[in-house]
Amino acid sequence: MPIKNIIAVFVLVLPCVSQAALNVFTCEPEWAALAKELGGDRLNIFSATTSMQDPHHIEARPSLIAKARNADLLICNGADLEVGWLPLLLRKAGNASIQPGQTGYFLAADHVDMIEIPEKIDRGPGHVHAAGNPHIHTDARNMLVVAIALSQRLQQLDTDNAGHYVSHFDAFRKTWQSKLDTWKTKATTLSGCKIAVHHNFWPYMNRWLGLDQVATLEPLPGVSPSSSHLAKVKNRIGDMDVKVIIRASYVNERASKWLSSHTGVPAVVLPAT
Repeated sequence: MPIKNIIAVFVLVLPCVSQAALNVFTCEPEWAALAKELGGDRLNIFSATTSMQDPHHIEARPSLIAKARNADLLICNGADLEVGWLPLLLRKAGNASIQPGQTGYFLAADHVDMIEIPEKIDRGPGHVHAAGNPHIHTDARNMLVVAIALSQRLQQLDTDNAGHYVSHFDAFRKTWQSKLDTWKTKATTLSGCKIAVHHNFWPYMNRWLGLDQVATLEPLPGVSPSSSHLAKVKNRIGDMDVKVIIRASYVNERASKWLSSHTGVPAVVLPAT
């Protein structure tokens, strides 16, 4: 092929290459949504889970491995939330760009102040989270903190389009801060309200809104409550003026409905993401 034709091909192809969007693999929908806010059409985003799936218990199936193999950036919650499947997924994907320690590996929990960090690690039944409670996104303030770090990471990975990510972050920050102010005002009457929860999913939300969690239906994190344990919870909260029993959207409703029917306390499902 004559040299002038080769040059012509490169002139046509290179702009397309430089404009290729980043492939982003996210472990949970909240991080997919945040990435979309910060990256817009510069990102091709995939979420490995939905709000109706427990992110503790996901199978590293071939379709997920294929997505991870082609990812430029992996965004997961961290704090051991995905410890049961993410290491296997990364190993089978064989994608050097998204391994721990690489720029393409991003854990949201690394960028916030963790709570409920255990003084002693009990390797008995239940979910063990040595880094603290992993459900950081239930405090909406944490989303802004993570957004700062994620925007910076996107700028590192796609330096030619850094200005795009800066402008998207600025827009998100302004909108989110306004929402935070509105939500805090609306939630003022919730401060001090006593609640019972199925799984210890909400401590960040409780801290943010001033809720008082007085009972957990699970005897241990991730362990389904027995009828005898639920009876003990019923007796414990009988005179506490508990306002609501909360479960996440992926949790079976049976236990919270039973407790509600025996106490008169409303059972409410909140989205897990």
